[in-house]
Amino acid sequence: MPESYTPQLGLIIGLFWVMLGWQATLAYAVVGFALAVIGGVAWEKLGLEKDVKRVRVSGGPQEDAARGTGTWQDKLRRAWGAAWGDFRGVFWYLVIGVAIGAAVKGFVPETFIAGIAGPDNPLAIPIASVIGVPLYVRAETMVPIGLAFIEKGMGTGAVIALIIGGAGASIPEVSMLSAIFKPRLLGAFVATILTVAVTAGLSYTIFF
Repeated sequence: MPESYTPQLGLIIGLFWVMLGWQATLAYAVVGFALAVIGGVAWEKLGLEKDVKRVRVSGGPQEDAARGTGTWQDKLRRAWGAAWGDFRGVFWYLVIGVAIGAAVKGFVPETFIAGIAGPDNPLAIPIASVIGVPLYVRAETMVPIGLAFIEKGMGTGAVIALIIGGAGASIPEVSMLSAIFKPRLLGAFVATILTVAVTAGLSYTIFF
C-alpha cells in the first residue's frame, strides 16, 4: 500500500468506530490487514516488484538531518508551515465531500439508492465498492457520505465496501501511482483494494 494510505488507515478506523460501530470497525480492520498481507505476498510471488518504474527520489539522510536542526522557533515555524500546507491541500476536498454528502441526503431518492445498493440486492456490495472510486473526496469525508447513503437505504456492508473502495483506489490515488507503477502493478493494486472492499462488506453482512 502507498505510504499516504497509512495515516488514512488510522483515521478511517476511528471514524468507523464512532459512526458505524465496533462490528464495522472489526470487519474493516481484520479483513484489511489480512488481505494486505496476502496481497503483498501474492505480488511478490508474481514478481511485481519489477513493475515499479525507475524514479528519482529527492532528499535522504542529510535532508532529514537538516530538518532537525535549528532553534526551537525554527522548528515550530517549519511545523506550522507543514501543517498549514497540509490543511490547504485538503480544505477543498473537505468542502466537496460535505457538499456531496448533503446532496445525497437531500436530493437522491431513497428508492434509487435502495434499488442499486440496498440489502435486497445481492450485487450491492460489489457495486458499492466500484461506486466509491469516482465518489472519493478524502478519507475524512467518506464515512459521513456513507452515513448519508445508509439513511437512504444502503446496507452497512455496502457502505463499508464503498468507503474502502473510495479511500484506497480513488481516481487521484491511482493517477498518482501511475507515475511510479507500470500497468500490471497498478492493475494489481486496484484489484487488491476492490477485493478488500468486497470481502470486508460481505464479512460484515455474513457475521453481523
